[in-house]
Amino acid sequence: MKVLLVQPPQFGKPGFTKVALVEPLGLEMIAGALRDEHEVRIHDMRIDDDFVRALRSFKPDAVGISCSFTIDVYRSQKIAEKAKTNGAPFVFVGGLHASLNPSDFSNPAIDCVVIGEGEFGCSELVNAVRDGADLKQVRGLAINTPAGQHLTERRPPVVKMDDLPMPSRDLLPQDRRHRYFFNFWKPLATIETARGCPYRCNFCSVWAFFEGRCRTKSPERVVAELALLKEKFVLITDDNFLLNVKRADAIADLLKARRIRKRYSFQARSDTIVKHPEIIAKWCEIGLSHIFIGFESIDQEELKAVNKRNSVETNEAALKIIHKHGISVTGAFIINPDYGHREFERLRRYVSSHGINVPQFSVLTPLPGTDLFREIESKIVNKNYELYDFLHSVVPTRLDPAEFYKEFADLYRAAYVNSGVLVQRAVPLIAGLATRRLTFSHLRRILKSAREFADARNYLKPLKAVSPLKPVNNPGEARS
Repeated sequence: MKVLLVQPPQFGKPGFTKVALVEPLGLEMIAGALRDEHEVRIHDMRIDDDFVRALRSFKPDAVGISCSFTIDVYRSQKIAEKAKTNGAPFVFVGGLHASLNPSDFSNPAIDCVVIGEGEFGCSELVNAVRDGADLKQVRGLAINTPAGQHLTERRPPVVKMDDLPMPSRDLLPQDRRHRYFFNFWKPLATIETARGCPYRCNFCSVWAFFEGRCRTKSPERVVAELALLKEKFVLITDDNFLLNVKRADAIADLLKARRIRKRYSFQARSDTIVKHPEIIAKWCEIGLSHIFIGFESIDQEELKAVNKRNSVETNEAALKIIHKHGISVTGAFIINPDYGHREFERLRRYVSSHGINVPQFSVLTPLPGTDLFREIESKIVNKNYELYDFLHSVVPTRLDPAEFYKEFADLYRAAYVNSGVLVQRAVPLIAGLATRRLTFSHLRRILKSAREFADARNYLKPLKAVSPLKPVNNPGEARS
C-alpha cells in the first residue's frame, strides 16, 4: 500500500514553532515501522502547505495525520476532509491529543483513530486495511462507524524500546531537512531516547499518554542513532533525559569513545541536576550546550498547586551549576491567570537577576485529558481549541484581558527585545552567517518572532477572531 503521513501546518502569531521548528520525528518513526511492507511518504505542511498536490502526485491508499497538539485538532480535521474529497480511500489520525481525546475525531472523513504509541499500531492497522481484515480485531483503535465510535481492545505499550524502528529520516528531502531549527541552532536533528516521566504535574499530558510508564533505549541503541546523524546540532526530545543518570553516564562514555561530538540540548529536572552535578560536567565535555528546565514558578505554593514536587531553592541551585559550566538554559515559567501587576513585575525582575538567558513564558492551560482539565473544567470559558496554544488563557483572568496580555508581552519584551540578548550572541551569530549555516532570512525570522511575542496586540487579536464554536469533549466519554 501507498501511505502518506502528514504533519499539520503551523499557525498562530506569535507561536512557539516560529522559534523552534523540529523535524516530524513521530512520523519518521512510524514510517520506519511501515516501509518494509509499504511505500511511505511524509508530507510536512509546516514546510510545504500544498497538500492537494502531494495527494494527487502520490495517490495514497491511506493517509495518516499526526495530531499531538490540541491546537492542531481543527486543522487535522480539515486535512482529513480534504484527503477524502481528493480520493483517499482510508484516513486515520494518531498522536498525543488524538489518543487522549479520540472523540474529537468522530468525523465522517476519518475512518479511525490510533490510540497510544503508533509504530506497531499503525503497522497492524495498515496491514489490516491492505488485507481487508476486520479492523475491530486490531488493538488500540477508535473506529468511526455510523452508530458511533467503537473502541477496540487496549494496545499495551512497547516493552523494549530497542525494538522500535529507526526513524526514516531519509524520507524528508535533504533541502527540507535544512529547514528545521531551534532558535539559532541550524540545521537541527532530533532524537528520542526514552518515553515517559515518573512525575505527575497536573498540567502535563505526557505521563497520561504513556500511562505512567517510563522506558528507555539502551546506551548502545542511542549512540547507534546519534552516529547516523549528519547534523551538528541535536535536540534530545525526552521529557526527562536524566530519568536514569547511570544510563546518561554510559551514553556519554560511548559517545566519547566513538569520538562523536555534536552540540546537544536536553530537558532535565533541576533536582536531578543538583543531586548529580557530575553528569552535567561530563556531558559538557562531549558537547552539551543547552538545557531546558521547567522551573514553572518562583512561588513555592504555585509549584505545589501544579504538583511539581520540586522547590524554588532547588531551581536556583541548579542554575548555579549550569552557569558554572557556561551552558545556555531555557527556564520555562507558567503564568497563572490569577496574576496581577505585582506578580508579573516580580517575575520580570527574577528572570533578569538570576541570569536566565532564554526564558520561556506560557499561560497555564488545561489541556483536555490532563488532571488540570478535570480539576478546573467548570471554570473554562473558552472552548475553542485554537486558543489552547499556551499563549492564551481559556479561564477568566484576574486582570482585564488587555492588561493581562500587555503584562505577558512585556515579559518577552524585557527578556529579548530590551535585554540585548542578540548583542550577547553576536559572535556565534556572525560565525553562523559566515559559514552559511545560518542565513539572513533565518535571522530576520527570529527577530520578527521576538517582536511578535513582545506585542500585546498579537495576543488580543485571536480572542476577537475566534469564539467557542466547538466544545471540548469530556475525555472520559471516549473511553467508556
